Amino acid sequence: MGKAVILGRKIGMSQIFDESGRFHPVTVVQAGPCFVVQVKTKESDGYEAVKLGFDPQKKKHRLRKPQAGEFKKAGVEPVKVLREFRGVDLASFQVGQEVKVDTFEKGDVVRVTGTSKGKGFQGVVKRHHFAGGPRTHGQSDRHRAPGSIGSSAYPSRVVPGRRMAGHMGNERTTTKNLRVLDVDAEHGLLVIRGAVPGHRHTLLQIETDPAKKTKTKAES
Repeated sequence: MGKAVILGRKIGMSQIFDESGRFHPVTVVQAGPCFVVQVKTKESDGYEAVKLGFDPQKKKHRLRKPQAGEFKKAGVEPVKVLREFRGVDLASFQVGQEVKVDTFEKGDVVRVTGTSKGKGFQGVVKRHHFAGGPRTHGQSDRHRAPGSIGSSAYPSRVVPGRRMAGHMGNERTTTKNLRVLDVDAEHGLLVIRGAVPGHRHTLLQIETDPAKKTKTKAES
């Protein structure tokens, strides 16, 4: 069986206790329902992928004609979000199929991709976890300074990639090795252990990690 994939939005974080009374911080995700808009093959597109649509588009006037034609061809209602997933079993997907959260199981290991929270312009201590300068010997204004960023003799310039202050966050990032602790198929909720990228209502791509095995009941 191929890996399970779905789109969703982050609701927020909470905490739960398992059967043995252990505490777990969790993120609750409103996952799906999604619709298969297109199945791409090597013969037709040069690579294999499945395109999922998520979040119904109620304002149809915002659709361009090519978009409306794509949804009409697939036989699905227009949506706001379209994303492709590679490395899936194409035989498990058909155009027009509805993908729900019940494709995931309790104990699955997943990777979650989203846009991280924007932190604005930050210094090196917060952005790169620098230790800062010494607090003694007259160093009254170097507590959070980066220190030397290059030599004046050689190479007489700042080398590319030097870690410095700058814009932090608001970038696409993936968190791996997260465990699914519960699946609420009735309400379309996915309960994932730990934190995932982004603020509330952030769009998330969730997929099982094929290299990781589902945790057995005895192991949990």
